Amino acid sequence: MPVILDARGLCKNFGAVTAAAEVNAAIEKDSVVGLIGTNGAGKTTFINMITGYIKPDQGTIEYEGRDITPLPPRDITRLGICRSFQIPQLYPSLTVYENMLVGLGIVLRNARLAGFFHRREGDVPGYGKPAHEVAEHLLERFGLADYRDRNAQVLPGGARKLLDIALTMVAKPRILLLDEPTSGVSAQEKFGMMQMVLDAVRAEGATVLFVEHDMEVVSRFAQRVLAFYDWRIIADAPPQAALADENVRRYVSGNRA
Repeated sequence: MPVILDARGLCKNFGAVTAAAEVNAAIEKDSVVGLIGTNGAGKTTFINMITGYIKPDQGTIEYEGRDITPLPPRDITRLGICRSFQIPQLYPSLTVYENMLVGLGIVLRNARLAGFFHRREGDVPGYGKPAHEVAEHLLERFGLADYRDRNAQVLPGGARKLLDIALTMVAKPRILLLDEPTSGVSAQEKFGMMQMVLDAVRAEGATVLFVEHDMEVVSRFAQRVLAFYDWRIIADAPPQAALADENVRRYVSGNRA
């Protein structure tokens, strides 16, 4: 598979505090990559550098062969790199459908400001359909059609997560970064929800990187695992090999047996 994202020699310090130390990772197109590590190990810093919210002190980030290291977050998003958050970022007083229309309206506005128009003005870039059709399509894809007319603030936790991720898809990302997608979701729901998310996201053509503390979710859904410890990657391998790595067992999973 071709490499879609290539991070090389990323280093970041906040004063005397190290947040990234020579982080290297080449992400292949259409892959599903799990990021694991204890709190403070460097996972979120890595995501923030990819999305432009933090700039590395050293190193480069290339997306499809282009150096995106100096770009601001908005430009990186427009190129096709989007993220969801551990705490869903929603409009609580609006319905699920209205949340989707707001997100799609922003996409259309940005397209106009960039001087880009689809074959028919008003069609959402990447989808070739009007906003209301894309909204219905994504709600169906993420299992949210039954919640269409409910306010976001009264949704159950799992549905709030799904809506947050569905909102990232309005921009038709090429790379999607998910921050703890199953946190706050019950043990009975987590596998079904994660499967739905990956099915929906990959059906739209996105490569996925997800941060996760639940090793059951990682072992079941990741094709490859990047294990962070002490602000660097200590293992980069398929799940079975990464989770069996001695250093990962000692410093990440806490299982030294």
